[in-house]
Amino acid sequence: MLHIILYEPEIPQNTGALIRLSANMGAHLHLIHPIMFDLSEKKVRRAGLDYGELANVHEHENLQTCLDNIQPNRVFALTTKTTRYYNEPKFEDNDAFLFGPESRGLPMEVIESFPFEQRLTIPMVPGGRSLNLANAVSVMAYEAWRQLDFNMEL
Repeated sequence: MLHIILYEPEIPQNTGALIRLSANMGAHLHLIHPIMFDLSEKKVRRAGLDYGELANVHEHENLQTCLDNIQPNRVFALTTKTTRYYNEPKFEDNDAFLFGPESRGLPMEVIESFPFEQRLTIPMVPGGRSLNLANAVSVMAYEAWRQLDFNMEL
């Protein structure tokens, strides 16, 4: 299985969309506190439609607790502050993908806690600042799943 980790998510519609995405691809979605909204909010439910019951969503008090609980093979931090593209590594079952909050991305101390090879970026035209979180997660998650031949047994 693949793990999607949202570090301190801020926008309920993005999290709702990612609940739906994770349910449809069999990934586990991990939310790191503080979460800047109530997960029962109508905006989350509407974006996730009826997928809440089908998704594997887990809340964690902090990143270290999350990593201790899931024990991923590797964690890839997605950031605009690197040059290694998201499609370069060969992904494996039980890899995790870490995304920062919508307004500020991952803190530098979190990014720097991972080796360069595990810091990935999604290319954009010069001057582009960032992608919408739900879009960035979708690009990354489907590339990893594609490399695993869309195996639904993960």
